[in-house]
Amino acid sequence: MPSSSDSTQALAVVERSARKGLHPFARYVAVRLGLTVLLLLGVTVVTFTLTNLVPSDPVQAALGEQAAANPEIVAKFRAEQGLDQPIVVQYFTYLGNVLQGNLGTSVQTHQPVAKELATAFPATIELAVMAILWSAILGIGLGLWAALKRRTFVDQVIRVVSLIGLSWPTFWLALVAYYLFFFLLGILPGSGRLDPASIPPPHVTGMYTIDALLIGDFWTFWDALRHLILPASVLALYTIGLLTRFSRSAVLEVMDMDYVKAARAKGLPRRKVIFGYILRGAFVPILTVLGLAFGSLLSGTVLVEQVFSWHGIGQYSFAAATRLDLPAIMGVGLVVGFVYIGLNFVVDLLYGVIDPRVRVA
Repeated sequence: MPSSSDSTQALAVVERSARKGLHPFARYVAVRLGLTVLLLLGVTVVTFTLTNLVPSDPVQAALGEQAAANPEIVAKFRAEQGLDQPIVVQYFTYLGNVLQGNLGTSVQTHQPVAKELATAFPATIELAVMAILWSAILGIGLGLWAALKRRTFVDQVIRVVSLIGLSWPTFWLALVAYYLFFFLLGILPGSGRLDPASIPPPHVTGMYTIDALLIGDFWTFWDALRHLILPASVLALYTIGLLTRFSRSAVLEVMDMDYVKAARAKGLPRRKVIFGYILRGAFVPILTVLGLAFGSLLSGTVLVEQVFSWHGIGQYSFAAATRLDLPAIMGVGLVVGFVYIGLNFVVDLLYGVIDPRVRVA
């Protein structure tokens, strides 16, 4: 808990900021927003540079061996794609297109990459949101329970279970879950986002569960939810183990702080001490792990989507990589990078909401 001198200094900062017409939290948001813009610009540089370092020839991948052997066809293709320009000119052309929402055209499907990503990304978002919700509820809950029951049988069981969750490879678990719950028991659907006989709801968000609820189609909602259970559970297991162990450590650290001991000494109700003091104090580091875990779920669904035939960004990136579709690969890299940076920005803002000391630091 901050000392009285720290509180006095923080109050002085707030008063000086108020006299200057700058609210501390507004200044905090402005600084974080400026850093976020710089990071987004850096992502475009890294994505463009790494893609151009690929040793394979994108012209041959796009045109095929026979067409690539014709110098006239190759020269025309390079001119159309801007590959005959200096690398710096190519980057600024690429950056200008990105700012306009143009991520290029896939050399394999001849469709705009932005349009294809807009179709694939909501499927992955739906899957990752379901997985992170289950992970947050179970992981934080089990971690808090283990910390409150430390050095007991319950604590030991939870720690062993979390270690098992961290140890199982995701691709192996996906295959086992598919075989057990779909092929052997037949209690859950194994592939796709809907049953073959079902009709997708009208496109609003691209997430079938949300779109079905918007039109009141509860049958399609239930069908989409059932298809989410297996892949989301497989994705969530590792994150549950991670959050359980991290939450336990964070809660144990806060439980030994002076302000928690003071709250207990005042005779406050146990529930208020746990949720108003211990969990709130431990939530800032937990929030960091949650943000990183959600970003990992969005970008690490390739194998799970392959097993469950989930047509999201994981399957799209796998297909683009195997075909050496550079515009598609760059588009996926940009989206994943922007998601990570956006999540970090949101987490930084939540720091200031949860912990007042961050707003005036």
